Amino acid sequence: MFIVHIADITMFYAPASGGVRTYLDAKHHRLCTRSGIRHSLLIPGPSFGEQDGIYTVPAPALPFGKGYRFPLRLAPWRNVLHDLQPDLIEVGDPYLTAWAALDARRQLDVPVIGFYHSDLPLLASNRMGNWVTPNVEAYVSKLYGNFDRVLAPSRVMADKLTGLGVRNVFVQPLGVDLQMFHPDARDPDLRTELGLEENTHLLIFAGRGSKEKNLPVLLDCMVRLGRRYHLLLVGSSMPTAVPDNVTVIDEFCPAAQVARLMASADALVHAGDQETFGLVTLEAMACGIPVVAVAAGAFEEIITEECGLLCTPNDSLAMANAVRELFSRDSAAIGQQARRHVERHYAWDSVVNSLLGHYYAVLGSQWPRAANG
Repeated sequence: MFIVHIADITMFYAPASGGVRTYLDAKHHRLCTRSGIRHSLLIPGPSFGEQDGIYTVPAPALPFGKGYRFPLRLAPWRNVLHDLQPDLIEVGDPYLTAWAALDARRQLDVPVIGFYHSDLPLLASNRMGNWVTPNVEAYVSKLYGNFDRVLAPSRVMADKLTGLGVRNVFVQPLGVDLQMFHPDARDPDLRTELGLEENTHLLIFAGRGSKEKNLPVLLDCMVRLGRRYHLLLVGSSMPTAVPDNVTVIDEFCPAAQVARLMASADALVHAGDQETFGLVTLEAMACGIPVVAVAAGAFEEIITEECGLLCTPNDSLAMANAVRELFSRDSAAIGQQARRHVERHYAWDSVVNSLLGHYYAVLGSQWPRAANG
């Protein structure tokens, strides 16, 4: 018999999703194996459906949205939550599904937790200009002020929320699949495939080619580094005009393929200065390679001196110098330290245990005693 029922609801779930889907899949897999816990996940789909505790709710596909769907009607989401009768709801995006969860709370009298995965004011200003920032900040303040507890993946994100007047904000880092992202995923044939000379340092960046990733800085960095360094750009919407020492894989790659490429590289480079968590850097570290990133966003929290180097943001010369400095050291040993760091601090099982602590704190005496075992 199920003891406590936790429901996650989000629109950030698509075939080419990033960190939010990774988080939800890892969480669903682990909670479904825990005795005394039931976990349901509500995501957009073409029609109503259910498989292994994952419920799809009809929502129209976004044009050119790479599989994403944008819910327009609140009632279907609220009704599914009402039928499921969860003991606690966690919201994974700041759009219609969040308001559906708050609406369901009034009917079910259950707590709702908001996970602030994305910096909405920053995303909006990047796309529409700074003039929208005050209105978006007011919206975030109003929405997240309604939740019983708010989780943020990094201290920098938590501080932004508290700066907007949101209370009950807690830092909850994400985790890494330590089995998938592992040094053993290394493929010694990759360098041959790329036509690289033996003494060439292979760098990698994986992710979406969106504006906030600052890929022009990476490309200019590669021009400065020259032919002894080669960069592999992996992900959708990547640039096509690149220097000779850059290879582009312009498509969404499954996690196993990304792990193979990362473990076969010598270091990951990341010029993005707006990362809310930076999961890709932890995945690289789990593969046993060091990281060169910018001293901005969440990177200052998750990349320690034993795992890699940080450099000045938006400065290709500073990044090139940091890359050279990394390889003047024992970069392989730094990669091994990075793997141990991730094992100690970012294993998914530890993350899920921490999440259960938040759930227990919010449910309080309503948490069934049998679920503690």
